[in-house]
Formats: sequence, structure tokens, C-alpha cells
Amino acid sequence: MTALRTVSYGGGVQSTALLVLAATDRIDFSVFLFANVGDDSEYPGTLDYLHEHAMPYAREHGIELHELHRTRRDGTTETLYGRLTRPGSRSLPIPVRMSNGAPGRRSCTADFKIRVLHRWCREHGATAEQPATVAVGISIDEFERAHNRREEPAERVVYPLLDLRLSRADCAQIIRRAGLPIPPKSACWFCPFHRPATWAEMRRDEPALFARSVDLERLLNERRALLGKDPVYLTRFNMPLDQAIGTAQDTLPFPTDDITCDNGMCWS
Repeated sequence: MTALRTVSYGGGVQSTALLVLAATDRIDFSVFLFANVGDDSEYPGTLDYLHEHAMPYAREHGIELHELHRTRRDGTTETLYGRLTRPGSRSLPIPVRMSNGAPGRRSCTADFKIRVLHRWCREHGATAEQPATVAVGISIDEFERAHNRREEPAERVVYPLLDLRLSRADCAQIIRRAGLPIPPKSACWFCPFHRPATWAEMRRDEPALFARSVDLERLLNERRALLGKDPVYLTRFNMPLDQAIGTAQDTLPFPTDDITCDNGMCWS
């Protein structure tokens, strides 16, 4: 049996470039896996791009692009937003900012991305003796993210963009030359790793989504207050989201360094 060769498709620029490279035979991968953390959790633009552009392009070029979900033992689907908002839940799987500004521990990527992909690979024949090769979209301008992701027993992680010495800008050019639009940066709409500018643009362009983020942060803190715990925030500014972030037209007095997930599953 031939060992599996799959790509972890995150829905962003780098992994979409991998899709084009596979379609044009520059890399040897024909199976792409998108772990959807929930239709109520993924950024809507990412899901739109997946269904309107990535999946049709993959089909046109004979590539399998599977959309996966986290399933419970009873067969029902669990979403990240659902876990956060479930009545009585104390779970904080996302990297919320604590009162001192430090990010909290997170399990969202491991639970809803990595393990979902690993389960699919095992169900399709991957074993510790014959692991699946899993390609992750990390470009040379973020090479420090490579190898931070813990490998599962039945997988071997590789980084084709690093091997080809391609940057994020190179990836964008590859996508444009294929006639595809550039995808939005992939992440959950409520991700605490959003840059301040991203939050500000959301407040301007997608006010309903921004309001949902404000409501989620408020819900988490109402529950923590009942438990006698300090508040947490979706930004590092130690204040509620709607106080910390203005609209995109405002001058933001905050640094806008991009903080991304470090495992190759999100933002790529």
C-alpha cells in the first residue's frame, strides 16, 4: 500500500499556493484536507473562498480537497464556538489574553485541526510504521514557525514552500497567475491572535461579526466572574474589545505586528 501524501489546507495564501503547485505538478500531492473548526467559527470569507474557488479549482485539476469536521463519539459534530458557548462550559480553548496581557493556554488548533486531520489519515491507512506525509504551508518569511508543530504518531510533516524557498509574496503571485483571487487570511473570526488593524477593519466592514466577538468576550467574562476569576480579553490591551478597538479609519496607537498560530494549520 502506498503511503498517504496529504496537504493541510488552511484556506489562506500559503496553502492555496500549495494547491496551485500541486495542480501544476510542481509538488507531488493530490489530497488536500481542510479541517473546518465549525461553520459558526471559521471566518466566513475563508469558507466562501473554499467553496467558491478552492474546491472547484481542485476538482478541475483532479485533486481531492476534503472538508473535515471534529466529530464526537456519538457521531455529532462539535464546533469551537459551540464548545466556548455551551451552557455551563468552563472551557477556554482559545488563546485569550489574561489580565496581565499574556496569552492563555490553548487547545483549539490541536483539538479542531491537527487531531481531525490525523484521524482522517489513520482512517485511510496511515500508521506509525507507514506514516502519512503531511505538507504544511509555511513560507520562508515565517520559517520560525516550522517544526514547532508536534508530529502525531502516524504522520511526517514536510514544508514544500521552504524547500522551494518561496515567500508569502511569491505565493500570492502563484495564485494570481493561476487566475484565482487572493484568499483572506484564515482564522476564526473571534481569534485573539487578530492584529488590532484586523479587528478595526472588522468593526468597519463587518459590524455584525465584530458585535458577535464583543458578545462572546462578554459571555466568557460573565462566566468567569461567577467563578471569582479575573477577566480575559480578545486583545492584549486589558480592556473589553469594543473599548480597545476603534474603526479602521482611526489611528491605532498600538503595534500591529502579526501574531499567528505556530503550527501551520491556521493563517496559512
